[in-house]
Amino acid sequence: MGIKFLLHAICVWTSTTCWVLTASTDDGLVRVSLKKQPLDLKRLNAARITRVGLESNVNDQGAGVVYLKNYLDTQYYGEIGIGSPSQSFSVVFDTASSNLWVPSSKCLFSIPCHLHSKFRARWSSTYTKIGIPCTINYDYGDVSGFFSLDHVKVGEIIVQDQEFIEITREAFVPFLVAKYDGILGLGFPEISVEQATPLWFSMMQQGHINHKLFSLWLSGDLTSELGGEIVFGGLDWRHFRGGHTYVPVTRSGYWEIVVGDILVESISTGVCKFGCAAILDSGTPLIAGPTQIVDQINSAIGAEGIVSMECKNVASKYGYALWNTLISGVRPEIVCVDVGLCLYNGSQKVSGRLKTLLEDETMEGSAMGESAVCTFCEMIVFWIQVQLKQQKTKDAVFQYVDQLCDDLPNPIGRSFVYCGSLEILPDVTFTIGNKSFPLTPQQYILKVETSYSTVCVSGFVPLDVPPPRGPIWVLGDRFLSAYHTVFDFGNMRVGFAKSAN
Repeated sequence: MGIKFLLHAICVWTSTTCWVLTASTDDGLVRVSLKKQPLDLKRLNAARITRVGLESNVNDQGAGVVYLKNYLDTQYYGEIGIGSPSQSFSVVFDTASSNLWVPSSKCLFSIPCHLHSKFRARWSSTYTKIGIPCTINYDYGDVSGFFSLDHVKVGEIIVQDQEFIEITREAFVPFLVAKYDGILGLGFPEISVEQATPLWFSMMQQGHINHKLFSLWLSGDLTSELGGEIVFGGLDWRHFRGGHTYVPVTRSGYWEIVVGDILVESISTGVCKFGCAAILDSGTPLIAGPTQIVDQINSAIGAEGIVSMECKNVASKYGYALWNTLISGVRPEIVCVDVGLCLYNGSQKVSGRLKTLLEDETMEGSAMGESAVCTFCEMIVFWIQVQLKQQKTKDAVFQYVDQLCDDLPNPIGRSFVYCGSLEILPDVTFTIGNKSFPLTPQQYILKVETSYSTVCVSGFVPLDVPPPRGPIWVLGDRFLSAYHTVFDFGNMRVGFAKSAN
């Protein structure tokens, strides 16, 4: 049946504009350099990938569901130009969508449009208005506009008469602080809104590239200004080691392949032993898959919700001090003040031990701040009190506290790990084309800066799509940064080689 391609909310962060370099070469390839932006906890917490039933608007025959995502957590951007003379735009290069859109100068009544580069048709001598209206539905609001035609510059080539969407209305909240101007889809025509021809497809039709493929390299070096590179028409041998393993594209629309068993420390997770679909998605850093497997992975790496993790962190660091203070006869309501985790009765008076604590930066490692630490302390004191009244032993009391921490809800749906444990965590291995593609902890864990510390977040999130379309994996930048990827349209295949980061 026909399907409707819905994109999820774009809700990104405030920062300075990310300008990206383009490189000219004499090797017959079209190169676009990417710049990488660090993730922060607020953006990552709001990012999610879900599924939905589809309706109409996109001709992906036989597909009943599609996964939805937003670009909140996108890290990689490139620069293109539209019009004659060229007007510059910063765009997300997304292998899981197919349209090109940027804000229009006709976007007058949406504040977000005034904070981004806008396409001005009157400045371009090669512009043609198509005028077909278009709306793309997002979770937090829509973008709408109309189709136009103009030249698009990518690297040093110019694609003539390329269809794109001029956005005239943007939802306020998600796009107000968006860092990029628009989206450049690298998916197939089948999932393009109004069947518009994707830019990379036009490159092939106009003979700009000799080989019908593009390759993607995402740098894993957090200190490098160069975040990666897309090469249209070929490969850059500097970005990978060894040969590529090629597997066929199994369903046109997305760059979709089949993955086999997923192993954690060489132990099978079972669900995909006979094959699962997988979509390659450069628009998210996450790896999404069936809950049954993701739960196994997160359990094996000791990942847990942020609330549970912070609760255990307080219990581990201060539990015995709280115990000793309680049994010494200190009133329960001031125990947390006495050990230095709370202000006295919420006033501005800070105990001497809290001053020492802050001066020594022993609060480092908390992702939630002083008020949350105080709250956890008060909860743990109450739990210890209950157990003391039942005359439980110290060991039994702290087993009880640990269990209650485990049972706390995980409202943001993210799983966190202790950053100091990365060296001892297991590899997670994907089987593709009967070959193993392992991810090390350094590759599947995201290090995210907060106001108080660096926290480590599991890159695995649940996504459940029922048969016959599912189960489905979404292999985002956690996977793509580990493996240089060739998107070979000419042979309808995708190739992976170890990235030379």
